[in-house]
Amino acid sequence: MLDALKEEEIVNKVGGRFKLSTLIQKRLVQLNRGSRPLVDIKTEDKMEIVLQEIIEDKIYLNMTGEVKITGESTDMGDFLDLDTGDL
Repeated sequence: MLDALKEEEIVNKVGGRFKLSTLIQKRLVQLNRGSRPLVDIKTEDKMEIVLQEIIEDKIYLNMTGEVKITGESTDMGDFLDLDTGDL
């Protein structure tokens, strides 16, 4: 799974290497503090969980650099931003 970091696709998906490393670091902190994983994979490796969440477009960094969860669309066609601290 760590080979995914070498792929340009995941770097481009997030918007660059700096944003990717920031997203990974912030999401790892959330998981270590007890947030639940957003993907169903059979591993205890939190890095693999975060990478799979990124690959599946489950998480992203918003404009202020906060980790957000991609949610269901609203009536207006927007995506809901859910605060992962509430999980």
